[in-house]
Amino acid sequence: YIGNVSHELKTPLFSIQGYVESLRDGAVEDIAIRDRYLERISNSSERLINIVKDLDMINRFQAGEIDLEYSVFDINNLVKDIFGLLELEAEKNKAQLKLVSSQSAIYVNADKQKIYQVLLNLISNAIYYVNRKEATIVVHITSQTENVLVEVEDNGMGIKEDSLPRIFERFYRVETSRNRRDGGSGLGLSIVKHILEAHHQNIHVSSTYLEGTKFSFNLEKSEKPPVVN
Repeated sequence: YIGNVSHELKTPLFSIQGYVESLRDGAVEDIAIRDRYLERISNSSERLINIVKDLDMINRFQAGEIDLEYSVFDINNLVKDIFGLLELEAEKNKAQLKLVSSQSAIYVNADKQKIYQVLLNLISNAIYYVNRKEATIVVHITSQTENVLVEVEDNGMGIKEDSLPRIFERFYRVETSRNRRDGGSGLGLSIVKHILEAHHQNIHVSSTYLEGTKFSFNLEKSEKPPVVN
């Protein structure tokens, strides 16, 4: 684990060090090149900050130091908000986002901000791993007797069977080179797992390599909240 942490930190740190040394030595006189170097330093610094923040969040979850703020909200609207945020990214990757819900409005009782983070991680991953022209990411929301089933399904790269048991480990990489290129912290799925466990729920995954992947979890079902005048 310590080896994985150090490996993740080395890439942005060495990047920052290299660009800072070039600027300090005065080897870059072109303003456009200098600005590009400064932007790359900023991006690498942001990546380091995100890694540290994600590690801190996981450690706090494990120590039971994060309290969930439960509220009743429409899970359909939450998914639509995330689609709006990721729309441009999906278009860039030629991926289509779809919501399929058993009802026009489905209410759950959960920590809205944390579930937003869960869905953002899962849908973002699906967009990054599209591998075909007719790429589709579908979020299925199904109202059940006591729970609401949430499924995020894609027809992307899929995950090899021997990797499935490990994908929720910190820093585990299914496609190492691509993940590092995209600058993720490598902690997204681990955070997803911890958030859902804090809600006393489990995250499940099924996948066929080169055909697609489906993540699924349940949330506590709730009635529509009363209107406050």
